[in-house]
Amino acid sequence: MSGRELRRGKQDFNLDEPKPMPLGDKCNYLCPFFRCNKKALNIQKKYIKGTPQKIGYCMWVGDVCITGECQYAYCEKRALLPGNKCAFAVNKKNGDTEDMEKELKRDEYDNKVKELLSKKYGRRDLDLL
Repeated sequence: MSGRELRRGKQDFNLDEPKPMPLGDKCNYLCPFFRCNKKALNIQKKYIKGTPQKIGYCMWVGDVCITGECQYAYCEKRALLPGNKCAFAVNKKNGDTEDMEKELKRDEYDNKVKELLSKKYGRRDLDLL
């Protein structure tokens, strides 16, 4: 194991692997996984009130990058969701959404089974199901 890797329990962590960088729950053009399909993204340093700021500049349009709202923007990890949301941020923020989705699917399954059984038995004893 090299000096750049850590071993904790059964998991290996590589310190050189980039991490997603969403802004809140929105996608960020400074994220290492954010890409422009036109290859027009240029990160520039601008001094705002004396402090350097990194700004994404779209060379194709000639203006500031609008990140996930652009039709040519995509995520290398396929984490860019509609509405300029990052899947990494949404999963960390709403960990209980998977449980809710499973429950909804189970309810849909139950309703489908009830419907099939009621059709088979001529819609009698539907209340017993």
